[in-house]
Amino acid sequence: MADEIDDLQLSFETLRGTEHAKNRLIEDLLGRLRRLCQELEQEKLDHDRESHFNREVQLRVKELKDELRLVKTRTERDAFILVLIDGDGMIFEDPLIQRGEIGGREAAGILWGAVRDYVQQIMPDLTSDYKIVTRVYANLKGLGDVCTRAGILDNPTIMEDFTRGFTGSKQLFDFTDVGSGKDRADDKVSELFKLFVNNSHCKHIIFGCSHDNGYARLLEDIAGQAMPSQITLLEGVPFERELAIMKSRYLFTRFDNLFRSTKINIYQQQYQQLQQIRPPPVSQSQTMSQMTPSHMTSLQSLHSSGIHNGVPDGLPAAQVASPIQQPQQTGYQSPYYPSMIRTPSESTNNSMMNPLAASWATKAVSAPPAQIASPPPTPQPTTLENANKIPRNKFGQRIDPAIQYDKNEVKRVQKIHMCNVHFLRRDCPYGDDCTHDHFYKPNKNELMTLRFVARGTPCHFGSACDDVKCIYGHR
Repeated sequence: MADEIDDLQLSFETLRGTEHAKNRLIEDLLGRLRRLCQELEQEKLDHDRESHFNREVQLRVKELKDELRLVKTRTERDAFILVLIDGDGMIFEDPLIQRGEIGGREAAGILWGAVRDYVQQIMPDLTSDYKIVTRVYANLKGLGDVCTRAGILDNPTIMEDFTRGFTGSKQLFDFTDVGSGKDRADDKVSELFKLFVNNSHCKHIIFGCSHDNGYARLLEDIAGQAMPSQITLLEGVPFERELAIMKSRYLFTRFDNLFRSTKINIYQQQYQQLQQIRPPPVSQSQTMSQMTPSHMTSLQSLHSSGIHNGVPDGLPAAQVASPIQQPQQTGYQSPYYPSMIRTPSESTNNSMMNPLAASWATKAVSAPPAQIASPPPTPQPTTLENANKIPRNKFGQRIDPAIQYDKNEVKRVQKIHMCNVHFLRRDCPYGDDCTHDHFYKPNKNELMTLRFVARGTPCHFGSACDDVKCIYGHR
C-alpha cells in the first residue's frame, strides 16, 4: 500500500513539472507575441510616415518638372544668337560701303542669311524661331575719313548712310558710333560680350575680332565661364598671332563677300594719287615765284586732294628750311607708322624723311627758305656699330628678347594710354598735340609691360629690321 502511494506521488510530481514547463512555454509565447505586435505597430507607423513623405516628394518632383518645363519653354521661346563685331577692324567689303544706305541694307541681309545658314550647321536642334541680335561698334568719323583717304569712298558721309541702312534694315541690328578715342569700340564690345556669355537665352555668340590681339585676353578671362562650343570666332582680316593660336579651342568661320580680308592701306592710295598728278621735274634753283601756271595748278590739286608736300593730311608736321634732294633707294621703317616704308633723303643741313616719296613741290621750295609742312624726322638707318647690338639668330634674323609679363598688368597699362613712341623712343613727333599720355611717370615694370604691348604691332621689315631703336615686334 505504501509503495502505491509513493508511485502516485511520483507521478503527481512528474505531472506538476510538466504543467510548469507548459505554463512557461505559454508565457514565453505570449511575451513573444506581445513584442511582435508592438513591432508591427511601429512598422505600420513607419510605413505611414514613409508613404506620406513619398507622396510629398512625388508632388514636389512633379512641381519641379513643371517649373523646369516652363523655364525651358520660356528660354527656347526667347532664344537668340548674338553677333558682336568690332567695326574698327572688321570692315565691310568696299562695294557694300560704296552703295551707302542701300549697301547697308544689303550687308545686313547677307549677314542675316549667313548667320542662319551657319547656325543650322552647328546647332541643328535649335528651334527655328530664334532671333539674331547684331551689334557693330566703330568710330564712324574715323572710319569714314580713312575710307575716303584710301579712295574707297568719295565722301566720308557715305559711311553714315551705310550704317543708317544697316541699322534700319533689321529691328535687332544696330551699327553704333562710339566716337573718337582709343579702345572705345574695344571696351564696349568686351563688356557686351561678358554680359551675354552666361545669358541662358543667348544660345551662341559669333565674335568678329580677328584683327585685335587684345581680345585674346578677353577669351582667356572667360575660359572657365563658358563652353568653347558657345563661341564662334568670325574672321575678316587674318587672325592676329595670339588669336590664331587660340582659335583652335573655339569654333571659327568667315562669311564670304561680307568683310574685308585685308587691311586698308591709305598710304599706297595717296602715293598713287601723287604720282598721277606729279608734273615734269624742276630744278632745285627754281623758286615758287618762277613756277609756271601748270606747276601752280598741280600744287592746288595737291592741296585739294588732301596731300601737302607729298604728305597726307593728318601726319605730324615738322619745320624744314632746306631743300630735299633726290631720295636714296634704301628704305626703312618709320617708328611712328609701322606699316609704312619710308625712303630717306639727304639735305644740306638736315636729314628728313618723306613717308611717300620726295615730291617735286618740296624741291621747288628752296629759295628763299620757307616753313614747309613735312613729316616728322625719322632716324637714319642703323650704323654697323649699332647693328651689332641687335640680337639675331644663326640665320641672321632679328629676334626679340623674351619679356615676362602679367595679363592683368598688360590690361592695366593699356588703359593708361601711354604714348609708346614717347616713352620707348623719346621722339614722339606729335609733342603736346599727341592724343596719348606723355606726362605719366611709369616705373621700370610699367615700361617693360609697355614694351610688350608695343610688340603687339608687327614691324613691317620683320626679322630683317636693323633699326636698333625699333619698338615693334619682329616675327
